[in-house]
Amino acid sequence: MGDVINEDDAQRLVSGTHSDPFSILGQHIIDGKVTIRAYYPDADAIDMLDMKTGKKVVSLDQHADAPGVFEGTAARRKLRFAYQLRIAKQGHVWTAPDPYQFSPVLGELDEHLITEGAHLDLWKVLGAHVMEHEGVQGTHFAVWAPNARRVSVVGDFNGWDGRRNPMRGRGQTGVWEIFMPGLSDGEAYKYELLDPNGNLLPQKADPIGFGSEHPPKTASVVRKLDGHAWRDQKWMSKREALHRIDQPISIYEVHLGSWRRVPEEGNRPLTYFEHATRLVSYVKDMGFTHIELMPISEFPFDGSWGYQPVGLYAPTIRHGTVEEFRDFVEACHAADLGLILDWVPGHFPEDKHGLGKFDGTPLYEHADRKEGFHPDWNTLVYNYGRAEVSNYLVANALYWLREHHIDGLRVDAVASMLYRDYSRKDGEWIPNKDGGRENLEAISFLQRTNTVAYGEMPGIVTIAEESTAFPGVSAPVDHSGLGFGFKWNMGWMNDTLSYMEQDPIHRKYHHNKMTFGLHYAFSENFVLPISHDEVVHGKGSMINKMPGSGDEKFANLRAYYGYMWGHPGKKLLFMGCEFAQGVEWNHNKSLDWHLTDLPQHAGIQNLVCDLNHLFRDTPALHQLDCKPEGFEWVEEDAADESLFVWLRRGSKGSAPVLVVANFTPVERSARRVGVPQAGRWIEKLNTDSERYGGGNRGNLGFADSEQVAASGRSQSIAITIPPLTTLFFELEGAS
Repeated sequence: MGDVINEDDAQRLVSGTHSDPFSILGQHIIDGKVTIRAYYPDADAIDMLDMKTGKKVVSLDQHADAPGVFEGTAARRKLRFAYQLRIAKQGHVWTAPDPYQFSPVLGELDEHLITEGAHLDLWKVLGAHVMEHEGVQGTHFAVWAPNARRVSVVGDFNGWDGRRNPMRGRGQTGVWEIFMPGLSDGEAYKYELLDPNGNLLPQKADPIGFGSEHPPKTASVVRKLDGHAWRDQKWMSKREALHRIDQPISIYEVHLGSWRRVPEEGNRPLTYFEHATRLVSYVKDMGFTHIELMPISEFPFDGSWGYQPVGLYAPTIRHGTVEEFRDFVEACHAADLGLILDWVPGHFPEDKHGLGKFDGTPLYEHADRKEGFHPDWNTLVYNYGRAEVSNYLVANALYWLREHHIDGLRVDAVASMLYRDYSRKDGEWIPNKDGGRENLEAISFLQRTNTVAYGEMPGIVTIAEESTAFPGVSAPVDHSGLGFGFKWNMGWMNDTLSYMEQDPIHRKYHHNKMTFGLHYAFSENFVLPISHDEVVHGKGSMINKMPGSGDEKFANLRAYYGYMWGHPGKKLLFMGCEFAQGVEWNHNKSLDWHLTDLPQHAGIQNLVCDLNHLFRDTPALHQLDCKPEGFEWVEEDAADESLFVWLRRGSKGSAPVLVVANFTPVERSARRVGVPQAGRWIEKLNTDSERYGGGNRGNLGFADSEQVAASGRSQSIAITIPPLTTLFFELEGAS
């Protein structure tokens, strides 16, 4: 062979330490002739074939001191041309286009936007994309690793050998890319990197991989994103109107892995396809407006419930492929159900194949663990102040909303993002540039995410799980807010559950726990959440939080759900709570659906269904959920009776609704309650109904007002208030 290839270059190819393989491999014009070089360890012979004619152009010679390095010169070729390599190895012969003959895929604009941290379509240029490039079918791989000395794509296609397909560095962008001809959908792959000092790192999954292997395997999988023929245009065109604060929003929170399982098949969870029929029809029948999925971004550890994701861009393979997930989304929309995803931009696990020290340096995370480590979860914190990291996360939010037609994102653990001292002791955190505890970079990131999400995808909704009194969580960004559509009301949840756990004889001493929430109920656009967090880690199930035994437990829970649905705020209920699951939630097993065959459990299920329909069908219960004029106390201070009475109002012309909640086991007979208007008040729902497992005590369907003063009003109704019951009355014929 000739002596064109540099000995040092040849040895670095063999050792897998060459940082610029495209300068050596592939076609090069040297002394006016086409020279071809290739690296195939253990190959016996390589020929260069003309791509168009299939004829051999030249046989390549193997370097004497660098096994696997081949080189040859096409004597009569002076211009680059498309070619294939014919490789012979241990009696096997095959042909394939050479990855090193192709020009870059990323353009100058992509490079600029990536460098600026402003590429909102980041997933369209990074990750693995099946495409045709320069007339050849294959897959383009691109990954951000600015401090790596060398990056290679590895998989079965090259024996997971990082020396075989080192990628092309794109200068200051920090991106490495390669077009691999012949690879397509379903191919497993990882990236192999050398750190800045040339040390080999654990192989990494693709940060923007669209698919993953089944855990415990950890490779990314090439998945096509294009080609899905969406059929949900009707839903997409109307969902913006359904997400306004004056609309009834009632959310069913679901862990897909344990909603139902198939015991006859090894207790496996349902697939996306099975959920598309069974879960969707159930939620529709129950009257909820939305399904919220606990995180489905790929995660390695089942016990994290998805809250420690590694593949933020990959719907978990546990239930099926990307295409099957999209079919599930469409099934939700066909049933007029919105789909909300739990989204986790607050932290990520330290699994070796994940983002931690991705290129051998703290790239996605902070270098100082006082800034970049969560002691509660043993996870790493994203460096929101780094433009590329913020871009990675903002683009991920857009990815789910745009590519998969997701209707909303519920952002996990926002409080942990907002404060640098969250769950940290003195000396374990670093103040911000102004000496304060607020994480200014995280605040800016959340504002940008919401601004971009609402601006780019009209009709979506974002919801914050935020447990502090941080101001303006659901206020617009241009009013110094974080820009979320809604915020979970964690204070309301904690206070009211604390009240309900009291023995009724003691509740009068805790009366303010049920009323305090109304002092701030309209400071944010609130969702009232009874989530998975309330039925795990020794907290007990909802039914077992209730005092008493037998029927009294169920009566307490029915009264509480009535109170919740009558209270201002949108609603969220975790799966199983709607039929009074008897034990704590276990992510490894199905809900106890057999309980719905028992009258008391079926009664709770019927009640939640009817509450949802009442909520949706009654303007006064939702139109002014987020405005103080939609609520008025009638009796706020009846602590000795543990009685709460209030009015709900809707827009002008809608009938007012009177809500009466009795949290003692004592019936209040002929109890006079003031009403704002004379007339017949129709009993719309009574949680003591026999349909719900109650004693069927009540008011025979209505109560007529009389001109008798009560509760500070000239008109009143005398009603029977059953023990441990919530009643709803609507004024008949109001306008």
